[in-house]
Amino acid sequence: MSLISQNVGSKNRVKRSNADEPAFLGVNNSNADADEPAFLGVNNSNADEPAFLGVHKDDEGRIESDLVLSKTKKKRKERDELLEKQLEIEEGKEMKKLENFLFGSLYSPVEFGKEEEKKDSLSFFLDRSVGSVEPGHEEDVELMKESDIEEERKAVWLDEEEEKTKVNIAKVNRLRKLRKDEDESLISGSQYVSRLRAQHAKMNPGTDWARLDSQSRNDGLSDDELSDEENGIVLARGYKNDNAYDDILRTNEDLVVKSRAKLLPGLLEYSRLVDANAEDPSNGPINSVQFHQNAQLLLAAGLDRRLRFFQIDGKRNTKIQSIFIDDCPIRKASFLPDGSKVIIAGRRKFFYSFDLVKAKVDKIGPLVGREEKSLEVFEVSPDSSMIAFVGNEGYILLVSSKTKELVGTLKMNGTVRSLAFADDGQQLLSHGGDGQVYHWDLRTRACIHKAVDEGCIHGTALCTSPTRNLFAAGSDSGIVNIYNRDEFLGGKKKPIKTIENLTTKVDFLKFNNDAQILAVCSHMKKNSLKLIHVPSFTVFSNWPPANSAIHYPRCLDFSPGGGFMAMGNAAGKVLLYKLHHYDHA
Repeated sequence: MSLISQNVGSKNRVKRSNADEPAFLGVNNSNADADEPAFLGVNNSNADEPAFLGVHKDDEGRIESDLVLSKTKKKRKERDELLEKQLEIEEGKEMKKLENFLFGSLYSPVEFGKEEEKKDSLSFFLDRSVGSVEPGHEEDVELMKESDIEEERKAVWLDEEEEKTKVNIAKVNRLRKLRKDEDESLISGSQYVSRLRAQHAKMNPGTDWARLDSQSRNDGLSDDELSDEENGIVLARGYKNDNAYDDILRTNEDLVVKSRAKLLPGLLEYSRLVDANAEDPSNGPINSVQFHQNAQLLLAAGLDRRLRFFQIDGKRNTKIQSIFIDDCPIRKASFLPDGSKVIIAGRRKFFYSFDLVKAKVDKIGPLVGREEKSLEVFEVSPDSSMIAFVGNEGYILLVSSKTKELVGTLKMNGTVRSLAFADDGQQLLSHGGDGQVYHWDLRTRACIHKAVDEGCIHGTALCTSPTRNLFAAGSDSGIVNIYNRDEFLGGKKKPIKTIENLTTKVDFLKFNNDAQILAVCSHMKKNSLKLIHVPSFTVFSNWPPANSAIHYPRCLDFSPGGGFMAMGNAAGKVLLYKLHHYDHA
């Protein structure tokens, strides 16, 4: 608004007041013009002089009032916005309370310390976000932690009466396997529970892929913990060394007790598994079964002229391959110890070699200069370098496993019935019709020792142990003599033990991998298979199984780790057993 318009407006207002307006504050209007009143003692005697002072002060009042109104509106707006924000905050808090009540504190921790929430809050809380403790409350928090640990440590299966209870594990047959020593009988209840747990762990081992290796277990362990682990004691983190806790909490290895290396006599722990050749049984007697060095592959061969390979897992025993040999009923088949080839022989003047890598069958023979009509009995040296065949008239034929050519012969006084290698293939033992056991040095091709097998007229079977330097000799009368080879070579002719549990001709002998079990069988009688506990030279009383006939046994083999035992019979089946004492196949 311009100054002129303001003056015009003020003059009009002055004219409307005219003489009716009284004199303010003693202003003299006697001589004034009717159109111009006097304000605040201003002398308006001169009509031509405009009154600018009164107009300017009025405008300032209007401006001030406008400013006050605008500030008031702004404050009211700010107050409204603040109220809206507070309402939103309150609504958010209410929503969070409802969420926490329904679903728990999922999104943000509960806030503490506000006065308005004290009435509705709980009587205590645990601040897990910062780990700070108010002064004066450290002892309470420590007590709470110790009480929580005590509650976690207490196991629900512990029973105070176990220590008072005594269990006789020698009286009940099924509990004898829990003994650590042969003379042990009474044990406490806690020991009984721990041994049952250990037995369960042994019979149900975990898978290898789920176990952490020793390197990953040692990562993050202190020197003290590593030294404890070497001593066989490993405490779980967060626990103190307290003798009251069971060993199950102290280690992640075998539960409570470790597996024993010593096989106990009396009862053999075993279980029957699915037949090894269940997917493809033989139509004739099984004459050979043998595990490959990887313990997963098993060959089975017999008079049906088929060589079958199975993958042994104890559940399905999947068939891998079958090979048909047209012109040779198989009397014996054997892996080379290096696992590369299989030697196959029968009552023929030739034999076969099957290459596992190339899947190729080669026919070898007849041997140059020899007239043998049968090469069905042979043995392969442990170093895979030589094959020894039983020949005619007491001859032993030595054939190179690489060239498949005859490289030498050995001559006995009587007929040869059985062979066995010793000293990693450097020596050869032979047994036969004259009842004597011969020792041959294959480096010089000379006989270094021979002696009569006590009580033997005709020797029929021979076997050497992979350890302990033992050998066993069987005869046609069913007698099996066990000798220490060093003592036998030194001139001692008395066997350390004579086994008389068979009544018919001994056809097969086999030691297991650690020479704690000796298998003795005869083809001429049903169930005539005995397992000998070698350390005590006693027969396992629960073998053969009473409730399941094994028919006429023909051959047998133990897996490289001792966990499996496969037995072929005349019915064309390969029975498979698991020996629980051994952890690995």
